[in-house]
Amino acid sequence: MSDSQTQLSPKAVSASRSEMLQLVLPSDANTLGNSLGGVVMHHMDIVAAIAAQRHAGRACVTASVDRIDFKKPVRVGELLVLKASVNFVGRSSMEVGVRCAAEDPRSGVRRHTASAYFTFVALGDDLKPTAVPPLLPQTEDDRRRYDGAKRRREAWLQTRRLNQEARTGDAT
Repeated sequence: MSDSQTQLSPKAVSASRSEMLQLVLPSDANTLGNSLGGVVMHHMDIVAAIAAQRHAGRACVTASVDRIDFKKPVRVGELLVLKASVNFVGRSSMEVGVRCAAEDPRSGVRRHTASAYFTFVALGDDLKPTAVPPLLPQTEDDRRRYDGAKRRREAWLQTRRLNQEARTGDAT
């Protein structure tokens, strides 16, 4: 943890949780009457950005998306229910998990439709990456998500190191 980060008060995962509802309209759909994947991704990015900004207390930008899994379609007339929370925090970056469900507006029944992990970077007033508060996982679920995010980050850093070594020919 950097010195600038240790000066920031830790924030609980619950402080970043965000939920968004979106009615799926015909203009959002493909010829089968299901929401376009790009439309779902757009809404996922928005709810993830809200969670990141709640945690950081400042503007954040999307740095990457670590695979989006589409499990079930969302049909025209259903509600797209998106939930996001910060899973892990680095110095200036945050992993945000997003889970989507389709809700039948008549019955209220929900089914899991998509999941993804987004990485956001907090920006300072100079529009350069800036430190964010440490994350305080409080529940068992928070800790499980934190541990999973930490493993994904370590694997990503290892892959990045190997790719850099391969490009420069410095592999040992």
